[in-house]
Amino acid sequence: MGIVQELKEKALAGGKISLEEALMLAEAPLEELADAADEIRRQKCGQSFDLCAIVNGKCGRCPEDCRYCAQSAHYQAKCTEAYGLLSTEKLLEGARRAEACGVLRYSIVTSGRKLSEREVEQVCESIRAIRNETNIRICVSFGLLEEAQFEKIRRAGASRVHCNLESSSEFFPKICTTHTYQDKINTLKAAVRAGLSVCSGGILGLGETMEDRIRMVLTARELGVKSVPVNLLNPIPGTPLAHRKPLTAQEARRCVAVFRFLIPEASIRLAGGRGLLGDKGEQCFQSGANAAISGDMLTTAGITAEKDLELVRNLGYEVKLSHE
Repeated sequence: MGIVQELKEKALAGGKISLEEALMLAEAPLEELADAADEIRRQKCGQSFDLCAIVNGKCGRCPEDCRYCAQSAHYQAKCTEAYGLLSTEKLLEGARRAEACGVLRYSIVTSGRKLSEREVEQVCESIRAIRNETNIRICVSFGLLEEAQFEKIRRAGASRVHCNLESSSEFFPKICTTHTYQDKINTLKAAVRAGLSVCSGGILGLGETMEDRIRMVLTARELGVKSVPVNLLNPIPGTPLAHRKPLTAQEARRCVAVFRFLIPEASIRLAGGRGLLGDKGEQCFQSGANAAISGDMLTTAGITAEKDLELVRNLGYEVKLSHE
C-alpha cells in the first residue's frame, strides 16, 4: 500500500496526520492525492456543501500593515472606497439578498484592528434585526475583540466568528507587524469561550512554503476550527505583494487535498482569489474542498451565487449548513 492510501485509511479511522506525513502527501502524485482526499470528504462530510456570502461592513483606512491588503492605510492601493460601519438598513438589505440567492451564511466583515465599544453596540442592533427578519446564519469578522464583546455579539444572534490565521506562526511576521499571531489565537479562543463557533484559515501565495501552509492548518485543528477558508492571493497593485504570481489551479488542488487529510471532518472553504482559477474552483471541489464564499469579496469581484449553486449541484452536492 502506498503512502497516500495508507494515510487515507489512517484519516478515515480517526488518526491524526502529522506534519511529516502531510509533507510526504504534498509530494505525492496529484491525481491519486486528490481522489483520496475526495473519498475522505465523502465519507466524513457526505455531500453537504456550505455556502456563505460576505459584506464589507466597514471599509478602508485600516491601521494594520497586512502586506496583501488593499484596505491598509500603509500602502497606496486603490481601495474601492472608505466608509464607516454600514447602517442596519444596508446590512439587512444585504442579508435579505444573500438569503434570496440561496446562501446559508452572511458574514459581516469590518476593517481595522477591532471595532470600538460603540461600534459593537451598533452592529449588535443590526444583527438582531437580521435575525428577526431572515433565517440566514450570521457570522462576524470584527478584528481582535475580547470575550465580553463576543458574548454581546452572540446574545444579539451571531453564531460564528471569523479570524484568519493567514499562515504559520513562523511566516506571519513577514506579512504583518502591527499585531501578532498570538493575538489571533487569543481572539479565536475568546470567541469559543463566549459560545461561538470559529472560522479560521489563511491566504496561499504570500511567499510561504508548503510547510507553512500545513502548519497553519495544524494550528487550526488544535484550536478546534471546523470551517477553514482557503484564500488564494490576488496580487493588488499598490500593496507590497503586488508582484507575487498567483497560485495555479494545480497548486490549489494539491493544497486543499493535503488539508483534507489533516482536517477530515471540517468545511474547507474556497474564498478570496477563487475567481483567478479558470474553472472557478471546480477541480478543488473534487479534491477535498466542500464549501465556498459566494458573491463579491471585500475589495475584489467574486462569483455569483447563481453560478455557484449551479456548479455545486452539478457536482452532486447538496447546499446545507455544516457544523452547527
